[in-house]
Amino acid sequence: MSFPKLFLHPGREEAVRRFHPWVFSGAVARREGNPEDGDVVEVYDRKGTYLATGHFHDGSIMVRIFSFTPVTPDVAYWTEKLRNIRQVRQSVVPPQTNCYRLVHGEGDGCTGLIIDYYNGVAVIQAHSIGMHRERAMITDALKAVYGDELRAVYDKSAETLPNAARPDEYGAGVQNAFRYGRVDVPHPVQENGHTFLIDWVSGQKTGFFLDQRDNRQLLSRYAPGKKVLNAFCYSGGFSVYALQAGASQVHSVDVSQKAIDLTNRNVEANFADPVPHEAFADDVMKYLKAHDHRYDVVILDPPAYAKSLSARHRAVQGYKRLNAEGLRRVAPGGILFTFSCSQVVDRELFYNTVVAAAIEAGRQVRVLHHLSQPADHPVSLFHPEGSYLKGLVLWVE
Repeated sequence: MSFPKLFLHPGREEAVRRFHPWVFSGAVARREGNPEDGDVVEVYDRKGTYLATGHFHDGSIMVRIFSFTPVTPDVAYWTEKLRNIRQVRQSVVPPQTNCYRLVHGEGDGCTGLIIDYYNGVAVIQAHSIGMHRERAMITDALKAVYGDELRAVYDKSAETLPNAARPDEYGAGVQNAFRYGRVDVPHPVQENGHTFLIDWVSGQKTGFFLDQRDNRQLLSRYAPGKKVLNAFCYSGGFSVYALQAGASQVHSVDVSQKAIDLTNRNVEANFADPVPHEAFADDVMKYLKAHDHRYDVVILDPPAYAKSLSARHRAVQGYKRLNAEGLRRVAPGGILFTFSCSQVVDRELFYNTVVAAAIEAGRQVRVLHHLSQPADHPVSLFHPEGSYLKGLVLWVE
């Protein structure tokens, strides 16, 4: 099968030779064929030497590469690719866990594709038109890889496709739906032996923040006998771990009443008897300022404050204010878990922002841990942009 070809300007092929999975529009000198958004294309240097295969999009990132060898992306191709990825997951996902990220975009050589697995249900999110157009073959590949273990495949791409809000664009006509099977929500899963109820239909992202699994487990070391504040709790993941570890008190705070309801439901799913837990639907900053009591452990896990470079400065100021207020709520000798999932706020900038917050709060602070995303959210060495989650565990005097 022949595909449209894109030829690069002299010198612009080096990034592709170093296996970076994006080709920017400014690197493209000419095209052969008339590719439309989502078409499979091949990339060549100016001399006609093959470089890569990917999906075309007429935007700043013109090609999202999924192979650096010539391929035809059919069901057999996707089946082999997903089977290899699943083998890696089987070696990194901990015991008593049946929910994990199966495919993590560029980190797994599947640029523009996320697949999360929830105890027999695969939830697909396509971030490119090309990957969304492959959804039927990817569904068949999932069925081949998992066999009878797979009960359903749900496509939740309506919110993640480019220009989905514009009525004249591809994404405007896409609706979230099951592509195979059907499973009712909420659907129970196990993570490190803890039970969580997942709603991929109306929940954030694909239904659960799988990327905090290892960090939730780390919290278990610090929570026994402690008073814990879980701010931006969403579904209460950190709260459940803290309670299971023997925290003396856990407060969960989120501005969304729906998130608070989900947190309470997950707490009830894990404990037959009442536990020392209270949940509050409130703005986190208002809550921190309105309550002068201190906690032994404070967790700050806000949503992304910046999704573009233009918003980075404002995001940094937001992180500084949040962390300064959070540090004021940590009891002497206590612990702060603080995170940023804003990709445009890199690890060094986040660290420096927390330093500024500690100075403003007037607290002596030591770094105990540098945190990141778990191994089922891998980062390609050649695509450092894939490292989005960063966090610190701080001892606060």
